[in-house]
Amino acid sequence: MSETVSEQGIQARVARLAALRESIAEAIVGQDVVVEQLLIGLLAGGHCLLEGVPGLGKTLLVRSLGQALHLQFRRIQFTPDLMPSDILGTEILEEDHGTGKRYFKFQKGPVFTNLLLADELNRTPPKTQAALLEAMQEHTISYAGTTYPLPEPFFVLATQNPLEQAGTYPLPEAQLDRFLLHIRVEYPDEAEERSILARTTGSAAGKVAEVMDADEVIALQKLVREVHVSEDLLTWINRLVRASRPQDSAITEVREWVRWGAGPRAGQSLVLASKARALIHGRLAATREDVRALASP
Repeated sequence: MSETVSEQGIQARVARLAALRESIAEAIVGQDVVVEQLLIGLLAGGHCLLEGVPGLGKTLLVRSLGQALHLQFRRIQFTPDLMPSDILGTEILEEDHGTGKRYFKFQKGPVFTNLLLADELNRTPPKTQAALLEAMQEHTISYAGTTYPLPEPFFVLATQNPLEQAGTYPLPEAQLDRFLLHIRVEYPDEAEERSILARTTGSAAGKVAEVMDADEVIALQKLVREVHVSEDLLTWINRLVRASRPQDSAITEVREWVRWGAGPRAGQSLVLASKARALIHGRLAATREDVRALASP
């Protein structure tokens, strides 16, 4: 652990994470695992893909996260007619009223934000989906030979509906590979659903308080990198990833049914996500429990 961060400072940041979860809970009933996985993606510096049937509060969840974080938040509703320029931006012709000279100026699109909600990402054609590839991987946008940096932190939360597949465009592997976590949003249990009915049909709505700004998020992302992972755990994660490859696996089902296994990026993602989960739970070392909790998503 870096000497620049004191034990008291670490505990204070962990307490801020707890306050962040409590703030989101003012608007979201239950979904503790989903909220935790969203925060893991944020702290690990990755992006998240949320999947669930309509009406489970996916958009509300992301909007609540945006309200709890003092970050710039934008939402894009993906539709079949959406163009890449609608996301990235475009050049517009302007005129200098003093000289009369005309020039092109780049008008930034909604991707220039900290927290981007890509709602129903699978409803837009592959050309538009691909417009997010560079942004998600490099945190930059290239247009007309010029590269524009995106603000930090940059976090994409995309949603997709597993129903109504007609008129949708399944995300290609290259696009899916840009997401750190695939989060499944399930139905609430009976008690949670009753609480939702009571809280959302009255006159008083839960207010989400801002509890964290961009500098705090960046500091936590740096702290996640310093969470300890033992040599044994690193070896175990490496073996898990390699076991998914048919040419390396000793598992019969993998050799028979898997064509391509996970690459090194999967191992990197699993290590970082496990570190983030450990920090959220107030630990400064990742364990096998963290890996087991995150291997599937």
